[in-house]
Amino acid sequence: MTDQSSNDQFHASSFMQGHNAEYLEQLYGQYASDPNSVDEAWRAFFAALGDAELDVKAEAKGPSWARADWPPVPADDLTQALTGEWSEPEAKAATGKIKAGAAKAGVDATDAAVRQAVLDSIRALMIIRAYRIRGHLVANLDPLGMIEQTPHPELDPKSYGFTDADMDRPIFIDKVLGLDFANMRQILDLVRRTYCGTFALQYMHISNPEEAGWLKERIEGRSNSPAKAARPSSTKWLRPRALRNSSM
Repeated sequence: MTDQSSNDQFHASSFMQGHNAEYLEQLYGQYASDPNSVDEAWRAFFAALGDAELDVKAEAKGPSWARADWPPVPADDLTQALTGEWSEPEAKAATGKIKAGAAKAGVDATDAAVRQAVLDSIRALMIIRAYRIRGHLVANLDPLGMIEQTPHPELDPKSYGFTDADMDRPIFIDKVLGLDFANMRQILDLVRRTYCGTFALQYMHISNPEEAGWLKERIEGRSNSPAKAARPSSTKWLRPRALRNSSM
């Protein structure tokens, strides 16, 4: 007998199913554009199918109604705090503001000093975002102390590269939390006081930016600013670290 059974036919073509199908479509389209770009065995296989070249290319490109911008890539505060990502425009904006501040103060900041200041700013804002989203998980909601707190590395400054020696270094945070500059101790004091108190606050799930911003302004209002805290100098944060340590 020369006829193949149904099982034999399925076995012979099973490699074309599932996750392999998309790969084979792309390979087929590549073959249609340039037969020599695929292996000889694939050339023989595709040639035996006998499909029209234009149809193969159209199939490989996908449906005509497909959107190049889909699925959308979220770039909101919630996503960036959970993933640790930081958009390039925000990083460039921070660099520009830091350089402008140094020029205004008459400080000749080196590229290394600016990079360190930008890195500090980005990491500090990432911590603030993390507390806005996850701070309620460590709120003081157990007056009897019966529940053991679970560590959350995303709320620990060490997870962002800050060591004990970095805790008092002034950081440019551009009016976030109502301050131009703050050191890590001040930042942690503010976000813990705001989001980890005796009641929990979490508003970052709100998709409407205007509503979320309204709540943020009232939760992190002017009363949140450490009135008695010494405001860091606008130039000290750009001085090389070795010089800062020698002046202590």
